Amino acid sequence: MKNILHYIFVLFCNFLFSQVGIGTTTPQQDLHIAGAGTTIRIQSLNATNKPLLNVPPRLAPVYVTANGDLTLDPPNYTVGESLGVNEPLNFLISVPNFVPNGPYGDGTVVANDATVTSALTQIVSVPFTCPQNALIEVRYAMTIDLSDQFLPAPAASTFSDISAKTVRCYYYIDLNNDGLDATELSKKYGLHGEAYTSYTQGSVGYAFIHGVGYGNIPEGNHSLVFYGETADGNNRLTYVGFGGSSDYLKIRIYN
Repeated sequence: MKNILHYIFVLFCNFLFSQVGIGTTTPQQDLHIAGAGTTIRIQSLNATNKPLLNVPPRLAPVYVTANGDLTLDPPNYTVGESLGVNEPLNFLISVPNFVPNGPYGDGTVVANDATVTSALTQIVSVPFTCPQNALIEVRYAMTIDLSDQFLPAPAASTFSDISAKTVRCYYYIDLNNDGLDATELSKKYGLHGEAYTSYTQGSVGYAFIHGVGYGNIPEGNHSLVFYGETADGNNRLTYVGFGGSSDYLKIRIYN
């Protein structure tokens, strides 16, 4: 009884100063929970009391109402636990430099030599996790290094063969990270292309390619599989390095 009375007395004294400390006798805020590993548990929001909004591995989103209350089911929302779905989900995955630079800053090279008029190469596969069925928005951008000499190389010349060349980039969605099947290969996302003409005044440096795409995916672990392709004329040499200098990838997930 003495310990309980002591705790009530300390708590009452803290309230007199409008600050409460847990694990500290000198609170610096209205509520100060001290300790490097301390956490807060609100039992009314756990998996027992909110089972439909606490389904591992996804986390239940906590909102703050106009009154400052923490809740999983804010007012005026048309979705919630009663419907068995999460509140609106909107978060961003940002992957800078998602394409390996390569030994000379040429990135992943698509080699279109004189024996063919088109070439296709997988640039990179980027895994990500989606916490529930959702719509994803994917935005990417990367430099492209163009040359009529073999890449990757420490130095190479620009085009001077007086011809037209095209460069395209896009991605597939590999659902469940189990390899691209025929259905997944039938859907190209974020397709973007560039066309180039060449003459002796071609300049040295990087061009840029970018794209955006949308797709519906289920909950789970998936991958975005990026491809680059080129096309040119007969007996032409076209080497394109994707993502060697700079690149970025942003995945926004909505439900």
